[in-house]
Amino acid sequence: MVQTNKKKSRVPKPVSVRDERWLHFYRQMVKIRLFEEEVNQLYLGAKMPGLAHLYIGEEAIAVGVCEALRQTDYITSTHRGHGHCIAKGATLDKMFAELLGKAAGYCHGKGGSMHIADQESGNLGANAIVGGSTGIATGAALSAQMRGTEQVAVCFFGDGALGQGLLYESMNMAALWRLPVIYVCENNQYNEYTHYSETTAGSLTVRAEAFGIPTEAIDGQDVRIVHQAALKSVDKARRGEGPSFMLCNTYRFYGHHVGDIDRTYYRSKQEEEEWKSQRDPVQILAHWLLKNKLTDNSSLARIESTIAADIKRAVSAALEAPYPQIDEVRQHVYA
Repeated sequence: MVQTNKKKSRVPKPVSVRDERWLHFYRQMVKIRLFEEEVNQLYLGAKMPGLAHLYIGEEAIAVGVCEALRQTDYITSTHRGHGHCIAKGATLDKMFAELLGKAAGYCHGKGGSMHIADQESGNLGANAIVGGSTGIATGAALSAQMRGTEQVAVCFFGDGALGQGLLYESMNMAALWRLPVIYVCENNQYNEYTHYSETTAGSLTVRAEAFGIPTEAIDGQDVRIVHQAALKSVDKARRGEGPSFMLCNTYRFYGHHVGDIDRTYYRSKQEEEEWKSQRDPVQILAHWLLKNKLTDNSSLARIESTIAADIKRAVSAALEAPYPQIDEVRQHVYA
């Protein structure tokens, strides 16, 4: 099933990005893809505590948006947040350590999959509460405006957050005060196990437009389209012209979480295969790079093998790393 009330996505005009940077985009997307595949294996091998929500199929959004940002800019993430963290600059070793509950992780093993934060890269944290980070991102934008730093904040959230009142309170404030924040809705078609059309009434874009926020619905599977839209929104925010709303239509290739194996009761195998075979964001960029002779198959294969080796080393280090000491149980914990 596809979005029925979106504006038609357009193939972008060439963006002023050097050829080698497109290869960097590809590396970042492959890094997220292989990281998530390894996370799934850690879960299946009973080596990872708890659940994880894989970002496979949505890589173009995180990379396309975060590559438009500076290191000092802010992002907030979701329960499906590994891709955002990596795209904003998180390292593989600390990511795996956090997922495995180890002291070397970003949150000393206390955040786990759904609460990774990295202040040094501007990542204010993933959030397991649906729509829970919208107020945080909007507050960060207010802080940047008051300090006059020209920083912007990006709030990633899923289509399920469109049913949360906090999002609308935050967008209302952002529009009134012309805050430098970009709301990025990753519409992967499903609120857990229910298609968004059964849970979300009316138009998805008109909700933001009602606040006077410029809105654009785009193909979230093409990193070039995402990046062009993100550049426009980020530049607008830096100029003090207020918030923007990006509706990125995408698809999660796997289940709601790693334990969601049999999905046929809420979506068909045929639907999944069509998205995987025809709308894979990694393959879309690869085909474009090859078509435009910006790389070749052997170079793409080397990129994948290099990243796979990096992931293998990071996983081994995380598995061998120590757990936090017992006396740290109450440190860095707030309630």
